[in-house]
Amino acid sequence: MVAAAPSVGPHGEVTCVSGRTFCLSTASGQIRPGPYGDGVFVEDTRILSALVLTLDGDEPHALGGYALGPGAARFSACAHVAGGPDPTLLIERRRSVADTWQEQIRITNHRVGPVEVRVGIEAAADFAYIFDVKHGRHPSAAAGRLVTAGVRFDSADADQSALLCSEPLPDRFVDGELQWEVTLPPQGSWQVELTLRAGAWSPSDEPVAVPAIRPAGGSGVGSLARPRITCSDGRFERLIERSISDLDSLLVRDGEDRYFAAGTPWFLTLFGRDSLWSAMMALPLGVEVAGETLRLLARHQGERHDEVTEEAPGKILHEVRHGPQVDRGDLPPRYFGTIDATPLFVIALERAWRWGLDADAVSTLLPHAERALAWMRDDGDPDGSGFLRYAAVGDGRLANQGWKDSEDGICFADGTLADAPIALCEVQGYAYRAAIGGAAMLDAHHRPGGAQWRRWASSLRDRFQSAFWVDDDQGGFPALALDGAGRQVDAVTSNAAHLLGTGILEPWQEERVAARLAEPDMDAGWGLRTLSSHSPRFNPLSYHGGSVWPHDTAIAIDGLARVGAGSTARHLLRGLIAAGDHLGFRLPELFGGEQRTDGSRPLPYPSACSPQAWAAGASLLALRAVLGIEADVPSGVLHLRPMDPPPFARLTVEGIPLAGGKLSLHLEDGTLRVLECPEGIEVVVHPTRVGSLQA
Repeated sequence: MVAAAPSVGPHGEVTCVSGRTFCLSTASGQIRPGPYGDGVFVEDTRILSALVLTLDGDEPHALGGYALGPGAARFSACAHVAGGPDPTLLIERRRSVADTWQEQIRITNHRVGPVEVRVGIEAAADFAYIFDVKHGRHPSAAAGRLVTAGVRFDSADADQSALLCSEPLPDRFVDGELQWEVTLPPQGSWQVELTLRAGAWSPSDEPVAVPAIRPAGGSGVGSLARPRITCSDGRFERLIERSISDLDSLLVRDGEDRYFAAGTPWFLTLFGRDSLWSAMMALPLGVEVAGETLRLLARHQGERHDEVTEEAPGKILHEVRHGPQVDRGDLPPRYFGTIDATPLFVIALERAWRWGLDADAVSTLLPHAERALAWMRDDGDPDGSGFLRYAAVGDGRLANQGWKDSEDGICFADGTLADAPIALCEVQGYAYRAAIGGAAMLDAHHRPGGAQWRRWASSLRDRFQSAFWVDDDQGGFPALALDGAGRQVDAVTSNAAHLLGTGILEPWQEERVAARLAEPDMDAGWGLRTLSSHSPRFNPLSYHGGSVWPHDTAIAIDGLARVGAGSTARHLLRGLIAAGDHLGFRLPELFGGEQRTDGSRPLPYPSACSPQAWAAGASLLALRAVLGIEADVPSGVLHLRPMDPPPFARLTVEGIPLAGGKLSLHLEDGTLRVLECPEGIEVVVHPTRVGSLQA
């Protein structure tokens, strides 16, 4: 597999991330408060807010920085001393959060004579909560003081402390700056190693005893499987490699269970929707994380009705926040304001079951799936309309509670915003799929209720067909939603792509959706726009109103491939690969929806998360779509429905974990061959062109 190219983010930022700990800076390596949240963060709190290197009072000339992997980075700079045309001092900074947050700064003298230089490092800790940083609120930094092992910082309320350990210790600490008087011989080097420790302890305690900052997942999080992928388009190999590395860096342990934290910097925590989608996308890397994510969310499943947190019995939560300032967040620390996480929980369990999740794990989770199904039928349908709806009540809640949860995310074709309660189209598709999949699991495990949920799904489908289809002179399109008055919210959006392959649409409707998504107002050339460019609300840099989200595009690619619209799926995939090529093969949370033209590049979105879990998972879902992998381990069958026409001349995948063995496939010139398959699994290849495929 081709290694991912070193890169910086779309705004020139460099991120080191491991679990729920991350460090963000510019490519210079200097850390100072800025619009993208520079600093070292642990558990949603910025521990270190400034780390600025100077030589004789001046900042060195930055030569650039890049990631060495998800949890490490290198930065280079230079400085002129004693005249001459060439730089004489070379500065290298290596930073990591693999175990503790550490930075090693090495200064090398390439002058023929010795150099005397004052090395300064301005350091500050402001203990800012993540949402204060996100909204541009930067509190005053705590004053530091020199102690036994380095410089200690205490928060204003004395509830938090940090220790910046230094080896060697500075000669002095003046006005927030560690200073060393250094003499460098010709071709000689000097270095300092910094380690960050954090905690809360009394002023009389010896600060060196405070533990070093470690990734919140702790040791032993475990790495993901890494299937070997070779492709005639080397960019796809690099995209997959970078995606797996990013997912690995976002893998967090909570007790006995692991999950993918949603993204850096703003959402480095458990999200119901995001973590479930990411786990499903990552099934080709193993089923274990999906099972553990489901188990963790089951532990948090709603037990009672709570108007403040929007908890309800059987409901799956939206997000969990951590840290000593958790009550300062935009939402309650344990918040349930999501309409789609609950059906996605059931869908994820069915998919994990099909991919071979341990039978005991499935049996343990089935009662939670039953409670989730009951929530869909009961509290999920508060007005008895037969559709899953949401309507946030009071301040401090999300006005929109699907994946497009910005305040202006749901609008009519004329740009008017929809009024709650709102029934989103894709959520009805999820609910239908959850009921059908839930019924299959109940039947297979000899539990009652399967027939009831199939009837419920059939009734939902009938209602959906009657209420959501918008008739127009182009053949129609699913409404984005129904508003509080039952009106069709008729904007053309990417949400309809999530319906493909769920079964809630008729085949002719799937064909119509596929054709509509292929139109240039939806296909930006880099991926699928969230909102048609014909809309008066279209803005290529709107969070949900015209931008391109890689995970959304990948869901469309998968759905299009499932319903036989391979040409459109292939075009979207090639656009996403081209975007990745310009973005260092790290797909961010979103980017601008400007039309691709010759010589153009994807437009970065301000403050987009990068890395972000379901953006990283997008390439894996696309891989599954290209090969058409549909596992059914409980039935002992593996279905393969490769994309037609294939997007690559050659693609080989070796070592996908499946049913206790490995799956390896080779696709070349439209012919699919199975190189390796676990014992006891029958492979069924479904040809998309007569005579073009063979097992």
